[in-house]
Amino acid sequence: MISPYVRRLRLATELRQLRAQAGGLTHEQLAKKLGVSRAQISRLENGHVPPDQDDIITILDALGVEGERWTQILTIAREAAERGWWESNKMMGERQSLFANLEAGAATICEYQQTFFPGLLQTQEFTRVRVESDWFQRSARSSAQTEGLIKGRAGRQRMLARPGGPMYEVIVDEVVIRRRLAPPAVLRAQLLHLVDKAAEEKIIVRVLPVEADIEGYTLIPCTFSIYRYHDPGDPIVVGVEAVTSDVVLTEPDEVTPYLQMYDRLRAAALPEQDGLQLLTQAANRLSDE
Repeated sequence: MISPYVRRLRLATELRQLRAQAGGLTHEQLAKKLGVSRAQISRLENGHVPPDQDDIITILDALGVEGERWTQILTIAREAAERGWWESNKMMGERQSLFANLEAGAATICEYQQTFFPGLLQTQEFTRVRVESDWFQRSARSSAQTEGLIKGRAGRQRMLARPGGPMYEVIVDEVVIRRRLAPPAVLRAQLLHLVDKAAEEKIIVRVLPVEADIEGYTLIPCTFSIYRYHDPGDPIVVGVEAVTSDVVLTEPDEVTPYLQMYDRLRAAALPEQDGLQLLTQAANRLSDE
């Protein structure tokens, strides 16, 4: 399936364009023509709610949309209203559900990971250590929620590996490799797991060295991911991770700086095999302990 979140955004764009093409109708004028509230039209055009197909058909008929265009918009609306697998696991948390949604149907995912090993490539043991040591939210989390987070991460990894899954490239900051984020045995297994996953056809793992000379001395303030989809009409989406919440960006003027940052990070990262060698060396040092 294609990300319902992204398809809602696409539907919103299409509806705004159709309204503009129909003589520049305002929200109020279209709502009056349909006999609905202005707020209902606004919610659909903002992509805030899953659409009802009957409502979309009514709008298309009122705007005189026919033929292939009618079929295209209705297909987008149907996909925007679908329920993803993540909705059946309420315990995986809203933040993780959001990223699972963005990952659905992506053609490519590019991620810069500044603080942790990438969730899509974490071992279950490492994930458990990180979830149980999250002191920001640990006191408010039940054991069922902990298991839900771990199962949700595993579900996202299965979707990455599905037939037709996305190309996935991640740039891991060397600081992540050097920092003790888990007991030595767990950390060693995690490092070697990254090396193993990098051998797969659709996965690329790069390492950004601490002494990297990034073009323009660019400051990279946060972890972020870039999602591109097969339909060229869908937006490029950037997910920005913070401590307790995340931000999703879709407007070109907000997305473009992250695309440029990622290109600079990729150019400054070690050659792929050199990065994998660094990961292996870090794992070997842990085994010596």
